This record gives sequence, C-alpha cells and structure tokens, in this order.
Amino acid sequence: MDSPTSVAGAAGAAGAAGGPAIALDGLGKKFRLTHDRNWTLKATMLAGHRTRYEEFWALRDVTFDIPHGSTFGIIGGNGSGKSTLLKVLAGILRADEGTASANGRLSALLELGAGFHPELTGRENIYLNGAILGFTARDIRQRFDDIVGFAELDQFIDEPVRNYSSGMYVRLGFSVAIHVEPEILLVDEVLAVGDHTFQRRCLERFDRLRDEGRTIVVVSHDLDMIGWLCERTAWINRGGLAAIGPSGEVIEAFVAGGEGALDSGPAAAGLLSLQGLGPDDLVRSVELLDTNGQTLPAATSGGPVTFRVRYDAHRVGEAAIVALGLYRADGTHVTSINSGAAAAAAGSDGIVEVDYHLAALPVQPGTYELSVALHDTTMKKVFERHTHLVRFSVEPGGGDHQTGLVALGGTWQAQADGA
Repeated sequence: MDSPTSVAGAAGAAGAAGGPAIALDGLGKKFRLTHDRNWTLKATMLAGHRTRYEEFWALRDVTFDIPHGSTFGIIGGNGSGKSTLLKVLAGILRADEGTASANGRLSALLELGAGFHPELTGRENIYLNGAILGFTARDIRQRFDDIVGFAELDQFIDEPVRNYSSGMYVRLGFSVAIHVEPEILLVDEVLAVGDHTFQRRCLERFDRLRDEGRTIVVVSHDLDMIGWLCERTAWINRGGLAAIGPSGEVIEAFVAGGEGALDSGPAAAGLLSLQGLGPDDLVRSVELLDTNGQTLPAATSGGPVTFRVRYDAHRVGEAAIVALGLYRADGTHVTSINSGAAAAAAGSDGIVEVDYHLAALPVQPGTYELSVALHDTTMKKVFERHTHLVRFSVEPGGGDHQTGLVALGGTWQAQADGA
C-alpha cells in the first residue's frame, strides 16, 4: 500500500516542468468507528472482550490534479470527506491508500485556532507558527508588523490567545498563513467566522495571491463564493469524487444532485436516511409527522410538524435527553434544541418516543438535514450521536413571499390615516 508523497519545499522544478501543484492518485483514508458502549476502564474489563469496531472510509479512490497558479474549490455536504482531504494534503493525516502530493511551500488554515497554544500570547504564537513552517526568528521579525497589521490585533497581540474571540483567532491564523509566502494555500471554511469587512479583505488578498501565481484551495459551503472565486471545483460526495470541472457546472450538478436525492428515497417515509440505523444503535427511528400523527412526505414552511425520535431506553439504562440539530443541506446551522426534563421524565424502560411539536415550522423552503443525539440528564455524557442522520424537504407554504433563512410568519395590516 502506497504512502503519500511528502510535501516538497519548493515548487520551482515542478512548476517549470509543467507538473501540477497538487496531485491525488487513488487517495483513500479510513477511520475506525467503535461500537462498544463501555465508557470506563472497569466496564471494559468486565465486558471481557476486545473493542468492536468497523472501518469507515472517509475518502476512497480520489484522483485529480490541481495546476499551479489556480484557485480551486472543493464542495460537498457535511461528512463528505472535504476536510479530511485537506488534512491529508497538509500532512496532518496519513493516507491509507494511493498517494497525495503537494509540490511547493504549503500553508494551511484548516481549523479555528489550529496550531495556536492558548496559554501563549498572540506575539508568541506568531513566532511559534513561523518556526513550525521553517522560518527563522529573523524571518518572522521582518514580517511581524504586516501580520499584526492585517489581523488588526495591535492592541491585543500581547494577550494570551485563550482570551481571543473566534473572529480574532481566525484573523490571526489567516494573517500568519498568507504572510509566510505560501506557494500553496489551503483554506477550510474558517473564513465564515470573520465579519463581512474581514471576509472582503481576505478575498482581495486571494486575488493578489492569484496574481502572484500562488495556488489556492478553498473548502466552503458558500457556493456563491466558490463560484465567484474559483475557476474549477471538485464535488466530494460520501468520500468519492462525484464531479470535477468548471465551477459553475459543478455547483449546478451539486445543487441538482442534492435535490434529486430526495426523489430517490422512500417517499412514504418523509425522510431520506443519509446513514441508516443499525441493530446496535440506540436510536431506533426518526419520523416526520403531521398533526394527526401521520407520516409526512415533506414539511411545509410555516406549517405544523412533529419530529418523533424513538430510542431504546432499556439499553441506555437511565433517563436520557434527546437533542436535535437542524441544518440546511449546504451545511448552514439553523438551530439546536434538546428535550430537557420532558424526555428524562419518560424513564428508562422499553422504547421511548420523544416528540418535538412545531405549530409553524419557521424555515424557508429547501432541503434540510437533521442530527440526533442522546445525552444523560447532565448533558455531559453522550450515549449516541448521529450527525446529519436524515434529510428532508420543506415545501413553500401560503402567504406572503419571504426570503432568507427563517420564515417569520406574522400578519400585515395597513390603513389610511384618517386625519
């Protein structure tokens, strides 16, 4: 089994020879998913058997090249393998199949705060990150003022980064990443944390890097940004390469594919399972119901709906709280809520049904995904979590046309001033 090629220190030879900046050939990455419910060493010892697990391929047989000097987008649903792909390219993860090579000085901004030590100051973290990337203290001193200036952190640069907000984190991380003169820059979604002004400055810097011949790879759920920024895009779906080509065409295929997937599922169920529930899962089913308790083929914006979760309380062994997370199909987090004492009061015998009723579903028409988790009553322990377990559609309702993320509902009233 091949191992991934190391990241080269310079791109000169490959660029001169016309080779790609990034080359993937049959790339595969797998993880182990454990199924045991033993949470302590004592419980594991008493169980008297080895930990049971299954192999999960986050990436499988991914092959494509990214040429030098291009701005390249990667899109896909949550859990599709996009971030895993960038981590393999950055050398954070090691491929289990095939090869992944990046030819040039590489800088990556993959996770909020990644590479920062929370107890160190912003100043100290700049020098630490620079050293990790192979720069001397003198090199960093020459760039220090530019890094701090771009991040707009002059007043806070000597504060421990544990006191930074998420926006301050991402500004500093992005500033370091672009000022170490990367030949290849990997960016994973974190720009969504920044405010509008910072995002505009980042996009302007992308233009400058592109003009300098740098290679930029961007993972994002913001399809408009990908379409505007990137010449070509790859769509990763369930660990495989679904499409690659001009950004507009790939984005159109991705959007059509997400909507078409609903039609291929069991219409009577009202939900399309993205993962499936096995016999060992504590969560037994998730349903979408109308006011009469009948299964819905789809929800209606502004209409009543009930989400019903059934779980095996006997196997949980104690009172449990059900948590739901609602997401748009493009990954936007809409809301999260948990059942609190309402579900805990149901006890821990047999199959428990937990219903979440909404008199008026306050989201716009579109495609949505639902995550489900079971917690103990303290919310500190997770018995089971299913991320983006099912997908369902929300159809337009009656009333006035609205745009945006939420459907506010409400009524309008107008009258002439009789004075």
